[in-house]
Amino acid sequence: MQSQFTNLLQLQRYFTDELVCVQYLEQSRWAGNPFCPHCGSEHHYRTKTRFKSPELKDYKDFRCKACDKKYTVLTGTIYESSKIPLKTWFAAVYLCTAHKKGISSHQLARDLGITQKTAWFVLHRVRAMLQENSPELLQGDVEIDETFIGGKELNKHKSDRAKNKKPNSLRTNNKTAVIGAVERDGKIMVKKLDRLGAKAMREFVTTNIDDSANIHTDEFGGYNQLERLGYNHQSVRHGVGEYVRGDVHTNTIEGAWSLLKRGIIGIYHSVSPKHLHRYCVEFEYRYNTRKIKDAERFADALKKTGNTRLPYKLLIAE
Repeated sequence: MQSQFTNLLQLQRYFTDELVCVQYLEQSRWAGNPFCPHCGSEHHYRTKTRFKSPELKDYKDFRCKACDKKYTVLTGTIYESSKIPLKTWFAAVYLCTAHKKGISSHQLARDLGITQKTAWFVLHRVRAMLQENSPELLQGDVEIDETFIGGKELNKHKSDRAKNKKPNSLRTNNKTAVIGAVERDGKIMVKKLDRLGAKAMREFVTTNIDDSANIHTDEFGGYNQLERLGYNHQSVRHGVGEYVRGDVHTNTIEGAWSLLKRGIIGIYHSVSPKHLHRYCVEFEYRYNTRKIKDAERFADALKKTGNTRLPYKLLIAE
């Protein structure tokens, strides 16, 4: 169905009303085989209950024959109980996934005619939806590197520097650690770390990288355990000016970090450690789908509709 549009203007012309959006979402999420989001059963029937929206007066709910609960294609998704029209949601998903470095809530609010607070919530819900629940392990030549997100202490207001007199466990002026692994010419895995230690490093590697991979890193001491874990590990020594030795380097992952940081600096300006993990998910998804067109990426994103639901109270309570 993604062939119906190739840009944002055509997308808006295609999704003219809520009924078209719901039908598209049903096909994208269920592919013609509706199932209950409560228990997973495919046995159901249509009820006489209808949507309150005049545009959906002919659309009826499902009722599960197994658990006897009502549901629609919106149940258990980021769109559930939302007062925002689906066509606005779809435009937000398209813009969030199509912009190479992301889009700010202020810009999205202006583009879609919604408040900045609503746009902020919408973007976080979209990021939560893009989370990969069961990613494939990285194989082949894999580069691992860590980076730190956050402003320099000297650039902060005096009152903020006073709060951060005590350095945190990372000794990086209260920046937040992020670790990533990228398969050359393949996918990337990114994770925010609460503490950059041997245990966190080991958990990240064993969870995301196949034990047959050839791992390339810099000389950071935390990577010394990789050989003991059974990985083929080689490193370059940036401290002495060595950046490439044969095919051993970390240039791919460092190029990916530049995209992440340019997005934060140029689009978002600052990112709270509280929500940083979702910005990492957004960046990871766009990087992993960089070889497909924007319309194809939009269609792929909608297939993840049932991944999660993020209530506002949960978002601000984290």
